[in-house]
Amino acid sequence: MAGRARRMTLPTIAGREDPIYKPATKPASDPAHGAAFIFLHGLGDDAEGLENVADQFQTNGKLPYMNWVIPNAMEDRDAMQTAWYTPSGFSLFAPTRPELEDEEDEAGMTKTVAYIESLIDACVNKGIPPNRIVLGGFSQGCAMSLLTDLTSKKYAGRLAGIAGLMGYLPLASGHKLQDIRAHHDLPPTHGEVSVFLARGQKDQLIPKRIWNQTLKKLEDLGLNSSSLDLHEYEGMGHTLSGPVLRDLCSWMEKVVPKLED
Repeated sequence: MAGRARRMTLPTIAGREDPIYKPATKPASDPAHGAAFIFLHGLGDDAEGLENVADQFQTNGKLPYMNWVIPNAMEDRDAMQTAWYTPSGFSLFAPTRPELEDEEDEAGMTKTVAYIESLIDACVNKGIPPNRIVLGGFSQGCAMSLLTDLTSKKYAGRLAGIAGLMGYLPLASGHKLQDIRAHHDLPPTHGEVSVFLARGQKDQLIPKRIWNQTLKKLEDLGLNSSSLDLHEYEGMGHTLSGPVLRDLCSWMEKVVPKLED
């Protein structure tokens, strides 16, 4: 018997703009046969900056059973702009003294992981199981999506897929991620969650060495080639494009295919 559809009740947090919620244009009668995409914007942006992506999908009849949840980062006092964590810059070349690189904002990332978990909770409470939920984002949003999938005590390895657009894996040096996973009693390797990664070949904000470092760390954490869908786009910088969104759509149709009611 099909379950009764529930409204999506998203968390409201003081000081944070509420997420944009765009319900499925053709919702499944059983919420467990629907799907959700939690889509995180990049540094200095907001949910409205990604809303047009959801609009394009829905206007063109793509994934009509998909609910879109587009959250907002809070204002970061150090960065003087919206951020999921205080950013640190990347040089094009590896530093000769890695110990002098900017320290990553692990505390800020941990808070954001907890917030993302609350968004996933809201989808689950609506009746959408974790394996029908895609988590993804652009730039910092990509970083937080990958980090949540790898370190969340509640949802690591349980989601339908992770979409990382023009971003990177944070906390990738040393054994930090392995230590966090061990602390949360997670298995030493990642599991079978599908990961879509996209990068513009002319992206100067996320240098090639950081992309390579991300791929190497994901490999160290057990992501094999069958779980990774990698795309590099010639002539493209730190932005989204039609080809990126078409490839993303094709991937999502595979990881959360339409289910018969």
